[in-house]
Amino acid sequence: MARLNRTGYGRSAVLLLTGAYFLVPIACAIAFSIGIGAPRQALSFEAYTGIFGADGFTDSLTLTLKLAAATIALVLVLLVPALVTVRLAAPRLRTLVEIVCMLPLVVPAVALVAGISAVLRWGPDHFAGTPLFQAMVALQNPQFPMVLVLAYTLMALPLAYRTLDAGFAAIDLRVLVEAARSCGAPWPRTLIHVVLPNLRGALLNTAFLTLALVLGEYTVAAVLGYQPFAVWIVATSGSQAQMSVAVSMVGLLVTWMLLLMISAAGRTRRPKENS
Repeated sequence: MARLNRTGYGRSAVLLLTGAYFLVPIACAIAFSIGIGAPRQALSFEAYTGIFGADGFTDSLTLTLKLAAATIALVLVLLVPALVTVRLAAPRLRTLVEIVCMLPLVVPAVALVAGISAVLRWGPDHFAGTPLFQAMVALQNPQFPMVLVLAYTLMALPLAYRTLDAGFAAIDLRVLVEAARSCGAPWPRTLIHVVLPNLRGALLNTAFLTLALVLGEYTVAAVLGYQPFAVWIVATSGSQAQMSVAVSMVGLLVTWMLLLMISAAGRTRRPKENS
């Protein structure tokens, strides 16, 4: 009995410390954003009510969401067919694909963006007047910098690979594909109507992790000179510190809501699968 009590106290202490680790900084940030503890400043929610009217907020958020959508689409288009091929036709390449997908983990974001910057500076001098030059210019279009999509896709590969690989491990892919093919379904229909619905949870988790990465990525975009949401928050903190903290809190809340929605979508799927 005494041992059980000690175990219960230990768990409570761990939960208390963990909760304090996460909640104390958030509480301090919220207090700062509404003026609690600031000398000669009244309590105010102006930092939150003025978010949508702040200069650059809508443009930076819109750009980030467009980059996130393009990154999610590119990651899924690259990885899903590749993993299906590896599992069905070339299992010996699985280790190679895993190493390639894990490689961005050992390449710091600063090193990655330094390489990208060097290529972007080197290209115009050597490909001027060629279609490749126009392609490199299009990659750096400020309205939609595709170069950021390519960089984010590389950075998201480790997370996306692990999530999708776990999803494929949970289903019998070969049986599903052979059953669909034996019924006369072509490969595109087999992939879209048979394989993808069984990977719903893995696809949602991959999309969420990629979205979280794009929302919070700062280094690559700042060094390349673009201003998506994370860069805008840092730029705003110089003149409107409370608003930048308020925007960060709202972004954190939205991220939690997305996580809960994904968890809810996974739970609502199970009864249908069991029926």
